[in-house]
Amino acid sequence: MTSTPVASLGMYDHPGQRAANDALWSAIARHLHGRGIVAPDALDRARSVEAIWHDPDLLFAQCCGYPLVADPDLALRVIAVPIYALPDCPPGRHYSRILVRTEDPASSLAAFAGRRVAINAPLSNTGVNLLRAAVAQIGAPQDFFGPTIVTGSHRASIDAVASGRADIAAIYAVTAAVIARDDPTALRGLRDLARTPRAPNLPFVTARTTPPAVIAALREALHAAILDPALAPARAALLLNDIVPASIHRYRMLARIGREAPALTVDPSATKVTTVIR
Repeated sequence: MTSTPVASLGMYDHPGQRAANDALWSAIARHLHGRGIVAPDALDRARSVEAIWHDPDLLFAQCCGYPLVADPDLALRVIAVPIYALPDCPPGRHYSRILVRTEDPASSLAAFAGRRVAINAPLSNTGVNLLRAAVAQIGAPQDFFGPTIVTGSHRASIDAVASGRADIAAIYAVTAAVIARDDPTALRGLRDLARTPRAPNLPFVTARTTPPAVIAALREALHAAILDPALAPARAALLLNDIVPASIHRYRMLARIGREAPALTVDPSATKVTTVIR
């Protein structure tokens, strides 16, 4: 770790959450400064989350679980797993909502064979990997869906289905809850078709070279932020209830899904450049 460490909370940084992320990071940074650890005063919002994950000076970020085990170029260490205020999920786990248009007469996932699917990014766990796991549960073949459109974000996938560019998308339940709270019109005309299997929540991570003492301080800082009454509004904005220490081993099951579930075929003519994975 150099003298210019990097911090990001870009996975959940929708407009209604940015002030909350700033407050959370300020509290973490103060805790680190108090222990003599160099930490940036501000979050990095100038780069994509993917670029930040690959930065060797990464001090603190949140990473999608699937790239953590599927991207051989990522050299990250898991600090902790968040627990979100998400109904119907055990602590530390999540699912994605499989959304379609309300007017679509199809009543089951099997009825979407050959239909257009929107994904936020090819290595997204919530937008792709868990959707593939849901498809595997119904015994679907490798070429189950029709054209796959890469949108760049869960919000853009919602827009793609609502506008008719795509017919179906898997949207991370935490992101969907935030959008429903802060911009409910975005989900107008859409309905839940099904839910994906559950998986571990997106972990807080640091560069693999971060010293153990700094990792311990990061965990302490996160725990202190969870207990701080002054941060209650920020935690509510982020739907963040708690954290639990964890390691990368919790995410190995996502790699198995990636190997065994039916693949999606991306349609290059209908694809936008991916800049975020959230």
